[in-house]
Amino acid sequence: MTTNYPLLETIADPADLRRLPREQLPALASELRAFVLDSVSRTGGHLSSNLGTVELTVALHYVFDTPRDRLVWDVGHQTYPHKILTGRRERMPTLRQLGGLSGFPQRAESEYDTFGTAHSSTSISAALGMAVAARQKGEDRHAVAVIGDGAMTAGMAFEALNNAGVQHDCKLLVILNDNDMSISPPVGALNRYLAQLISGRFYAAAKNVGKSVLKVAPPLFELAKRFEQHAKGMVVPATLFEQFGFNYVGPIDGHDLESLIPTLENLRALQGPQFLHVVTKKGQGYKLAEADPVAYHGPGKFDPRVGLVKPAAPARQTFTQVFGQWLCDTAEKDERLVGITPAMREGSGLVEFEQRFPARYHDVGIAEQHAVTFAAGLACEGLKPVVAIYSTFLQRAYDQLIHDVALQNLPVVFALDRAGLVGADGATHAGAYDIPFVRCIPNMSLACPADERECRQLLSTAFAQDHPVAVRYPRGAGVGVEPLPGLDALPFGKAEIRRQGRRIAILAFGTLLYPAIAAGKALDATVVNMRWAKPVDTGLLLQVAATHDALVTVEEGAILGGAGSAVAEALAAAGVERPLLQLGLPDVFIEHGDPARLLALQGLDAKGIEASITARFGAARPAVKAA
Repeated sequence: MTTNYPLLETIADPADLRRLPREQLPALASELRAFVLDSVSRTGGHLSSNLGTVELTVALHYVFDTPRDRLVWDVGHQTYPHKILTGRRERMPTLRQLGGLSGFPQRAESEYDTFGTAHSSTSISAALGMAVAARQKGEDRHAVAVIGDGAMTAGMAFEALNNAGVQHDCKLLVILNDNDMSISPPVGALNRYLAQLISGRFYAAAKNVGKSVLKVAPPLFELAKRFEQHAKGMVVPATLFEQFGFNYVGPIDGHDLESLIPTLENLRALQGPQFLHVVTKKGQGYKLAEADPVAYHGPGKFDPRVGLVKPAAPARQTFTQVFGQWLCDTAEKDERLVGITPAMREGSGLVEFEQRFPARYHDVGIAEQHAVTFAAGLACEGLKPVVAIYSTFLQRAYDQLIHDVALQNLPVVFALDRAGLVGADGATHAGAYDIPFVRCIPNMSLACPADERECRQLLSTAFAQDHPVAVRYPRGAGVGVEPLPGLDALPFGKAEIRRQGRRIAILAFGTLLYPAIAAGKALDATVVNMRWAKPVDTGLLLQVAATHDALVTVEEGAILGGAGSAVAEALAAAGVERPLLQLGLPDVFIEHGDPARLLALQGLDAKGIEASITARFGAARPAVKAA
């Protein structure tokens, strides 16, 4: 990494930053932005959002006494400048790699990461809790929540505002980082409202100047305040955040340190809930990212002088692409289909669907709870909603999944992308829990395709049902089994034997079928492609149990309550006793790293599966050569 960062290299922690003369801060911000660009280009990671928060990060650590003053980022992928200024600059080459820095704030990583944030819209609640705790403990410190405009679309943010607005003796500052862009383009009424506020910034400037002048004459100041309540409605809409009980300031330029620092200093001196609206630009300072912040949201390694180079067409489709194509093909055949995403149009593969079927496409913002109940309402009226949602984000709508969809037995399809381990995003985004939390819900079914072809077929199977069905599939590509062009479905709830062996039967759920087959060949074991975690194909299971000495289940999901548990329950219900080895993700949070390496560390590659089976049941007996 280049070393032309003379100011930045003097900053070991924010205390060093606070010792700098204020006139040197713009130069520091320039170096910090260059360092972020250089660093991310070498490791990959989130870029646009971090380029946009450079000046804001510098100003926050300059004005507030961090870590004594608590700083909570929302969401956490905008915190690379924060990490660099808080003693982790030298570790940036390890970003999002096994044993390296997390791409998100992590309490175990640094005292400056006061709250772990990788899912959105949690910061105001957490910061309010910290502010109330400071009050209760008699500690004079501030809590600051930095929340993006995309994260402000979630109901949890407004629940927190509603609670915070009555806490008049807490030192809480909420900063809305408004860059007119979450990951996908912004949607909804709140975004339109923020645009109106920004268009009325001349009103905010005039109001602040008037206050500073008239405060020397209190009677005139009171008269101006009363007039303001009426004038405000004529210039911009009544400020939503003031109605919640916050003192609203802004919008101000989030890249202008001459505005940011005095404003933050003034707000730091005030009691009660404060709200600062800053306007930033994603990709600030790097023209290519400014022009296309979506493409530069989370790039891999690249040359900053050249920018992103369009890769050659991959040899294999990703599961996300398979889903996107299936969605479009099915929508052509069935006008009842409606596609729904909670602010993940690109990540969930809905770009083409939006272009081709705009009236049947709904991006509801970062509002997973609403997405699920909205789908339930559509299903009540005879439509066939498909909710494209990451496994980790469906967790946020669990009550709605049970109460609004399953309890009413509504035919909603849930396309669960990023099931299993997700690599660089780590534990916060791992889809490790969907099998346990879906299969325990009455009326719900759960399919686990082994490859791209099965993914398309099982999506068709799910869409044909008259009850809720989830289909889980991992990030990235499978083994390269080409999907068939039609929309033919596979039999509902049925498994298949993929390899006939002896003594041991390996029951594989999902994409781990292929390492299971490799292990089966080495051990001369039978391998079953289970396909469904619920319902389990009990008929085939009992047939296999009757003809083998022991059973092994393999899944890329939590062992506790997972597909292996479903097999154990089915055997117990039938009164069948067989030795059963359950392989899957253990009862720990698995951190970031290369996905293949992480699976191998959990013993879920072919060699690991073979080793676990041998350790439990002994080496393979001499057998006829495997087919």
